[in-house]
Amino acid sequence: MTTLSATASRLTYRCIRETRSLRAKQHGSDPFSAPPARGRLVSVVAGQTRRRWALVAGGVALLCALPTIDSAFPVTVPHVAAAQVRKDILAAEDQPYAGYAESDASFGLPTGLEGFSGVTTLLDGVTRMRVWQAAPDRWRVDVLNDVGENDTYQTAHGSYLWNSASELLTKVIGQYPVRLPRAADLVPPALAIRLLREAGPHARFSELPSRRVAGIAAIGLRVTPNDPDSTIAQVDIWTEPSRWLPLQVEIFGHGTSQPAIETEFLQVSSWRPNQATLTPQRGPGTAFTQTDASNLSGALSDLGPVILPSSLAGRPRGAAPTGFSQIGIYGRGLATFVVLEIDGSTGLSLLSDALSGGGIPLKGPHWYGVSINTKIINAVLLHPRAGAGTFVLAGFVERKVLQKAAGQIAMDPW
Repeated sequence: MTTLSATASRLTYRCIRETRSLRAKQHGSDPFSAPPARGRLVSVVAGQTRRRWALVAGGVALLCALPTIDSAFPVTVPHVAAAQVRKDILAAEDQPYAGYAESDASFGLPTGLEGFSGVTTLLDGVTRMRVWQAAPDRWRVDVLNDVGENDTYQTAHGSYLWNSASELLTKVIGQYPVRLPRAADLVPPALAIRLLREAGPHARFSELPSRRVAGIAAIGLRVTPNDPDSTIAQVDIWTEPSRWLPLQVEIFGHGTSQPAIETEFLQVSSWRPNQATLTPQRGPGTAFTQTDASNLSGALSDLGPVILPSSLAGRPRGAAPTGFSQIGIYGRGLATFVVLEIDGSTGLSLLSDALSGGGIPLKGPHWYGVSINTKIINAVLLHPRAGAGTFVLAGFVERKVLQKAAGQIAMDPW
């Protein structure tokens, strides 16, 4: 029974992937062009309409009943040891490419978290992205939606944001020493490289069966954390074996056959960098403004000045971003969590929003807090005493670890 359920689940998953691939090909002959305009009405005879949709329904049923088109072709890749695959991916991050990718996440974060609304949208739903990369520090990612797109440009002269709905181009002044996740972090190569670096050489690496991704025969690599308190059960990566470009990434929590997040290219190719593509262009009638990078950090722009201890929950503190010594990073590999203090009303509002959004209340002798549990990210929000800020503890660790760390913070001084 378990085998049949797993097979059915995987077949459904294949159907979803194939439907996405077909949707990507509807973008036109240029795989990286804008999506077609929506809402156009075409007058047809009712009988023709029914026949047309009958053919469409039959085609979808056929795709769902059979293996994907990609899987119908043999997948032949060279044999490369898992540890070497990791090294080759990390060594090849500078290569240019262009493509269309989608991420599908279902973390189950609470809704209505003030200062984190962009994160909840990104980690609960489908994000459609057109991507052009000349180098890790020169790229463009367009996030497509039903009414337009939101584009991010990273250039040698800084960052730019384009909002097609408001026709506004924003120049971002300064760097992001600390920021919330953004869509560009979910592009398959960016996510794979970050996870491989975070995992470090101490994680377990093993081979996976090859598969076709975006029509390309890809080598599979599984990364398994070596810390039993990690909420991540495994990370599966498929990469092109000639250029070592990651094509698909799946992150699994414990006890589930479906990934908490999957991101994959549906179309991708090598690309000769074109400066015009990577440079934001202002059209007639568009607006322009400038903002400091710190204004785009959401709740992270109101960090408190707390000095955190050298260890929490038995885990040593690691190095924080330059200029942000008030941020604590504890643990290592894929079992890391961060601790920070958010000042004043911003922190209290975040705690209240988490509670009303389904968080689990926590209470001690002189403190109160909220626990947020998702498939692979857990968090504890803690208000230890009057006059203090609200502490946020979050990461890829089991909630018992965070609650132990929160208890230590509540016992200040450390």
